[in-house]
Amino acid sequence: MYSYIKLGSPVLRAIAGHGRLTTMRNASPTLAKNCVAMVNPTIENNNMLVARSIQTSANVRDVETAAKFIGAGAATVGCAGSGAGIGTVFGSLVIGYARNPSLKTQLFSYAMMGFALSEAMGLFCLMIAFLILFAL
Repeated sequence: MYSYIKLGSPVLRAIAGHGRLTTMRNASPTLAKNCVAMVNPTIENNNMLVARSIQTSANVRDVETAAKFIGAGAATVGCAGSGAGIGTVFGSLVIGYARNPSLKTQLFSYAMMGFALSEAMGLFCLMIAFLILFAL
C-alpha cells in the first residue's frame, strides 16, 4: 500500500490540481483508471478523480479540549460520593428500623432528608461537569 501511495501521489497531484476536484476528461481514460487503481484498487471510476487533503487542527485547541474533558471527568467524581452517601443513608435506615420498628415514620423522614441532600450534591457535581463541557 505504501508503494502505491508513494508512486501515485505525484501523478495524482499533477492530474487532480493540488487537492481540487478535477475531471479527467482531458487526460486519457487509461491514465485516469490506472491512477485511481494505484491509490485504491476497489474504486472503479472512469470520469472523475477526487483527491483529499489531510486536515489537522491547531495544537492549542487540542490542549484546551483535553483540559475540558479532564476537568469534566474530575467533576463527576462527586457523583460517586453521592452514590456512597445514598447507600449509607438507606443502610442506616434498615439498621435503625431493625433495632426499633416503632420509630418507622421518624426514621423514614430522616432518611428522605439525607437522601435529598446527598442526591443534590451529586446533581451539583454533574451540573458543574456539564458546564465545563458545554459552556466554556
